Amino acid sequence: MASKANIRQVGDVVIVDLSGRITLGDGSGVVRDTVKDMLKEGQKNILLNLGEVSYIDSAGLGEMVGAYATVTNQGGHIKLLNVQKKVDDLLQVTKLYTVFESFTSETAAVRSFGGKSTTA
Repeated sequence: MASKANIRQVGDVVIVDLSGRITLGDGSGVVRDTVKDMLKEGQKNILLNLGEVSYIDSAGLGEMVGAYATVTNQGGHIKLLNVQKKVDDLLQVTKLYTVFESFTSETAAVRSFGGKSTTA
């Protein structure tokens, strides 16, 4: 199943609800394109909800790392929500869990942007 992204706003945080597989040719471009669009719109606080993502391959991980670098270089923050076990295992093996801040609660994740937010 190709990946899909549904975008919603909670305060000054953009939540990107991803679903499907983030793999080479299947959905890795969805992450890159969505993040670039959000940055163009001036959104700097991005939360990737991976609750419905069943699998990520190395190309998908590359997209996530690229998105992290792009957002961070523009003064923003990107965090993860609802990482599934298979994906969490992959983040552990690749040590990317040290790069991405991850949450299991949407409320806590949104609140975590609070101190870094530029709008009230």
